Formats: sequence, structure tokens, C-alpha cells
Amino acid sequence: MAELNLKQITDKLNAEFASDIRKLIFWYDASAEFSSDIDAIELENAQVLKQERDNQFKIKYFLEREDTSTNYLLYAPFPKPALKDNHLADTIRYSKEFFADRASLLAVDLGIDEKYKPVLQHYIKFFGSKERTQKFYELEIENFSKSIIETALMGVLCKTKIVSFEEIVRTVITDGDLEDNKYLAEFNKFDLLQPFWKMCEETFGYTDVSPTLSKMVYTLFATYTSKVIRIELPQAWKNYCAHKSGNIIAFLDSLMNSLIYKENFDALSDLVYSTLNGDAIFDKLNVNDYTELELFKKTDVFILKWMIDRLEGEDTAAKLNGHSIPELCKMRRKMHFGQMYYPHYYILENAYHIIMSSRFEPQKSSLDIWKSYVAKDYIVDQKYRYFYYHYDQLTSNSPYENVRDLVENIYTNRYLDPLSVAWNRSFLECKGDTGLIKQHEFYNKFIRHAKERIVVIISDALRFEVGQTLLKKLMSDEKCNASMNMMQSVLPSYTRFGMSALLPHKELTMSEDFKVLVDGKICDDLKTREQLLQSAVLNSRTVQFDDIKTMKIADLKEIFTGQDVVYVYHNQIDARGDKLNTENEVFSACEEAINEIHTMIKRLTSANNTRFIITADHGFIYKRDKLAESDKIGGFDKKDAFVGRRYVIANEAVAAEGIGSVTLGDILGNHDERVISVPIGSDIFKVAGGGQNFVHGGSSLQEMLIPVIDVKTSKAHTETKSVSIALVSLIHKITNLTTNLDFIQTEAVSDVNKETTYKVYFISGDNEKISNDNMYVADKKDEDASKRVFRLKFTFKNKKYDKSRKYYLVAYDEKNALEVLRHEVQMDLAFADDFGFNL
Repeated sequence: MAELNLKQITDKLNAEFASDIRKLIFWYDASAEFSSDIDAIELENAQVLKQERDNQFKIKYFLEREDTSTNYLLYAPFPKPALKDNHLADTIRYSKEFFADRASLLAVDLGIDEKYKPVLQHYIKFFGSKERTQKFYELEIENFSKSIIETALMGVLCKTKIVSFEEIVRTVITDGDLEDNKYLAEFNKFDLLQPFWKMCEETFGYTDVSPTLSKMVYTLFATYTSKVIRIELPQAWKNYCAHKSGNIIAFLDSLMNSLIYKENFDALSDLVYSTLNGDAIFDKLNVNDYTELELFKKTDVFILKWMIDRLEGEDTAAKLNGHSIPELCKMRRKMHFGQMYYPHYYILENAYHIIMSSRFEPQKSSLDIWKSYVAKDYIVDQKYRYFYYHYDQLTSNSPYENVRDLVENIYTNRYLDPLSVAWNRSFLECKGDTGLIKQHEFYNKFIRHAKERIVVIISDALRFEVGQTLLKKLMSDEKCNASMNMMQSVLPSYTRFGMSALLPHKELTMSEDFKVLVDGKICDDLKTREQLLQSAVLNSRTVQFDDIKTMKIADLKEIFTGQDVVYVYHNQIDARGDKLNTENEVFSACEEAINEIHTMIKRLTSANNTRFIITADHGFIYKRDKLAESDKIGGFDKKDAFVGRRYVIANEAVAAEGIGSVTLGDILGNHDERVISVPIGSDIFKVAGGGQNFVHGGSSLQEMLIPVIDVKTSKAHTETKSVSIALVSLIHKITNLTTNLDFIQTEAVSDVNKETTYKVYFISGDNEKISNDNMYVADKKDEDASKRVFRLKFTFKNKKYDKSRKYYLVAYDEKNALEVLRHEVQMDLAFADDFGFNL
């Protein structure tokens, strides 16, 4: 019993006992409603005397002989006995009776109209528990009706915090077994089962002679499906379709998009799909008809299979419902089960772009080749990297074996080899003078004239296309201002040569025994590199990335304070790629390198560093398929030669087909006549040991073109905001249960305009949701505003709408918990509720 009811009773009794005349008041509580509350009643001028069925003589003797002056409330937790059995009848005649009607008290307390008192009386058993009654009070209902009272009672039993039938249904179908449901058992105990099913009919249009939760769930999913797919459902599913599709779509959307109920939704989806034999149904439908259906994860499987078939046939023009394969992948990734199939969609999206490169034709001159590569051709290498990055994440990638074979063939034979041959022929013809900045010019070009402390991060094997991904990540950081240049590495493109070329020097040479010399000195380790750096810049030092990766900011400040130049050596990509047992992890290493460098820049910024140059010693070539032994280049004299998988340095060129050569002097700008021989394509020399998937040292663009990323950071707070959306469609009146509206993402995503996720739906003036939810990820980066326009479909609840009331379209920023759009509309749905017909 709620405390407010007890106070009413107490106040009423105290008023009765207020006089100086002795009073005895009898209270027969026929159904013992207040038996648990009687001890909590505090009377000011009376005492409580509890009656029992067999102690009437004792009480009569006590009141008329032992205590004839004290006021008493005689409480009996049973009906008043018949006159012939009531030995206190004569005492009652000169005393008074008290009646406490719990239903009446509840009605008064809660401000419920007298006409709903029978409803309270019907469910009076519910209010026999203090806890249940208190929970009912805590709902703080303002306006009562029969359905609201019943909904509130069910809500208390379901432990919901608001009076919402949709929330009750969510709880009932997600918490517990559908066949033996604990909440339905509670509803039955308090005579609420029939109202529950009646509300299911009113809200969702679900009707059944013998209603069950399972069949109602089938109805929800089948009805939603019927409104999303483009054709009529088979009869087996049509039998479950209800007429209130708007309410059902809104309900399932909220369930599907809820962080709380997501896993429950998935379980219900699987149950419905399995029970209603979804495989047989969807296998017979055209994939084109359900591209926008996101209720069942198996539809993703069918769509993935369709795309696999198209790509295996190199049908890159294929579309589903007007969507190209990349558009489908992006669209489906954002849908409910997109996260589950995330790598699958990325595999196919990247495969599509590689297959599109099957018609690739390289430019002719070295200048045009590298300019085209820097502008767009590098993307093929990037797509290839991400194809395998996601491919390797799958436990079973057997469905993609044919696509993988095609990707490998196109990447190697139609892109990598033609590009390498064209570049190398031109490169060798111009003797390496391609118009690119040379790696041995790095210090003079980028470091020497710096007017502030500069941190140089040299990431081993960070090739150009990986640098592009890093640049993109840095540019998305509001505290980073980043730009990228590029330069041509030394040849052979291997670590010792590249690392030496990046140091300050006057002369870079190679000794007779093939050791790299910087101004006549060997610089193969951290100490000797630091000595050379300090000979040019007194206040400078070199450090290993891994040595400072986990240092505290205070310790980092100690290392960098007072320095003008610091070289930081990072080795993630080459360390994995150069080992036979880990070379196939090189693309994962690329991703880790990108994240590590970005994180390090943020940490070093906190240690008072604001200027960074990120570069590499060399790039690399990676192909998943190994070369056959017969395809490896051999049969050359290795005596007095320096041999790697992608280069040979000797006094004479290697005389074999597919080999080009240039003198070491041409590369270093001196008179060294020794010859560097390199494969013109992507082949390798036959060399003992090591791997052959990950290679470098040769003269391909992937090996020689390396990034130079200039980064300036700010410790100060940069004001950023989420990109906003606006309504494009001029709409003031809704006249159909289904409406399409156009919106625009008002700004492109940038370093200051951040992407976010919006939930867009319609509500009434009292915040009742009246449509489905539309989730939109605002992530478009197009500067062209027309490319940022998008369309959302809204399905409204089947109900009567008041033309005089206010309704609103609202957009809610999910990440920042803000309402960002509210547009008033009039609801003028002449055909709402289907005129009562179950259509």
C-alpha cells in the first residue's frame, strides 16, 4: 500500500478520535487488503486493537471491564460476522464502523476520475503488494483511461520505467522464453492477459483465436518484410501479415536500432527466419527485390553471393535495384547486420576496384607515370592491400577463393607488371632522372632550414600508398595540419641504403665490399646515425620508436627538450614483411603502423613537439601468390656481386631477359661504374632464404616512391562540430502512410566537420513516436553539395491523426545526444487505419 493512502486513512481516523468523548471504531477489512499496513498507522488519540475470529469475548471483556477510557480502532482482517455469530454486535451499536475502500483511496490519491474506479476495483489484487503499488505511483501518470491503467499495471509487472505498451511488448518478447513466458504468467495472475492481447490487436493488428507470442513475433517480421521487399510475399508468410504495418515498422526499427535490445532482436530474427523456412523463401525471390531489407542476416548472405557471382564474371556494370556493387557494399555495411559482414563487404568492394583496373594502361614517360600514380593509380595498390587485410580476417574465406584468384591475376598481370615494365623502361632510359626529389636530398630539402624543432619519423617500408592512408587519418584529426610530398628512394631500395640517404651528408657512396658509406663512414646503427646527425646539428639525437612508445609524457619531454632535430626510427612493416613466417601479415602491419604513428604524434605533441616529418627508407612489393621456381631469375654469376631478391650489384649487368640496368654512379651522382641490375617486371632473382611475397630493393614505383608527410600540430583546442543535415523537400502536410523525403548533409566531412549518426523520425506534440526510425550515417566528404543529398523513407503508424494537433519531423544526433532538426507538419491521412478493414 502506498504511503499516501495510509496518510489518508490515518488523517481520517485521527479526525474521528479528535473529541474528548471515548470512541470505539470497528474496521472490518473483508479482503484483508490493509493487513500488512495496519502496524504502520500512527493514531494520535487512540490505539489499534487487532481482532481475531475467535477472540470476541476476550475483546468485549477488555473493552467493557478492563479499559473503559481509551479510544480504540478495532481492526479485523476478515468480513464482519453475521449477527448471530457476532458477540460484539451490541458494542458496535453504540460505537462506529470505519470503511476504507482501497479502490476509492487509489482514485483520490492519483486523481483518477470516479468512472474508472471499477477498473481499479477489478485489479485490486494487484494493489495488495506495497512494492507493486509504489511502482505504480512512481510512473507519475497525469491522464488516466482504462487502457492507460491497464498498460501501467503491465508496465509495473514488466519493470518498465514508462507507460508504453511498445516498451512492454519489447520486454515481454526479449526477456524470457516465448512459449513459457514469465510476464504472460504474471499478466494471467492479475487478469491482464486478455487486455494484453487486445492491445496487441489495436497496436499491431495481430489477431488470433489462440494468440501466442511466437505467432505475434512472426507477424511483426512478416509484415515488415512485406512492406520492404518489392514483390508480394509467398502465401506462407502472407498468412502472418497484419494491416498495421506502420506501427510494426516503427516498433521493429526501434528494437533493431537499440543498443539495449540489439542482441535480442538478432535472436528473434534468427528464430523467425528458421521457423518460417526463410532459406526456401528467399532463395526463390530475386535478390533485386530485397536489397533494402535488413531484418535477416541471411539476406546479406544472398546479396554477398550475388556480388561474388558478378565479380567472378567480371561483370562490374551489374546493379541491384539501381545500386552498383560498391554502392551496395557501402549501403549494406551501414545496415543492421552490416557489422557482422563488415569484412565481407570490404573484400568485395576492394575486389571490384581491382577488377575495374583490368583495363589499366600505364603512361609512357617516367614523369607522366609517377604523376598519374600519385594522382590516382596508387589506389589500386591501396585496394589490393585492403582486400587482403579484410580477407585475412575471415575464419573461412573459401567463398572468395575464385574472386581472390581473379584479384591476384588482375593485380599482377594487368596492373603491377605493366606498370613496372613501363616505369622501369623509362626510368632506366633517363638513368633515374625522373623529376622526383631524390632521397639523398631529403635533409637539405626538408630539414636543414627548419626554424623550429622538427621530429623526423622514419617508418621502415612505409610505401607511398600507405602514406596516403596515414595522411588521410592525420587530416581527420582536428589538431593536425598535414600535407604530403613524395620522393624517389635510392636504388637498390633496401634499408641500409635508404636510412643512410636520409641523414645529412655531402657524399653517399658504396664501398668495394658493398657497404654504404655516408661521408666515408658506415652508419648502420642508432649510435653511428646519431653521431652523423650531431655533426650537422649539434642539438640532435636519434631514438627507436619502440623505446619511447610507452614512455610517460614527462620522460618524453626530457628526451626532446633542447633538441633541434630528433630522428625516430619506426619498424613495423618491414619487421613483419621480411620474415618468412610473418610476411603475409604485412598488410595488417601497415594498418598497425598507421595507427602507431598517429598515436605517437599525439603523444609527442603533448611533450611540446608540433612539427613532424614522416617518411620511409623504401617501399615494397607484395603479392600473395608465390612465384614458381621456373619463374625466378637465375643463371647469373654471383661472384663479386651484391645480390638481393630484387637487385644485383656487380661490375657487369645480369644478362637475362626482363632485366634492366643502370650504373650506381647514375643513382648516387658520382663516377661509380658498377652496375645495378633489376627485374623490369615484378619477378625476383633466385636467392637462398627469406620470403618471396614481400620484397623490396628493386626499382618499381611501389618500392621507390616514398611519402614525405609534413605535419604541424596544435596543443590548443580546435573547435569542431558534427556535420549537420537539413530537409530539402518542401513538405508541410503528410497525406500518405509512406513518404519519401530528401535531405542534405550541409557540410562535407573535414578536419573540423566531423561525421556523426542521425536518427530521423516523426513525433506528435506530446512526444509519441509515429513513424519508423531512419538511421543515417553523415560521412560524405564530397565538396559538391549535390552529392550529399540523400533520401529517407518514412512509414507512419496506422492510427487516427488530429489535423488540429502539431506533429514534427525530428533528427537526433546519436553520438552527441542532441536534437538538431524539428520541422512542423500537419498529418492529413484520410485513409489511416484502413477504415477498419484488415487489409
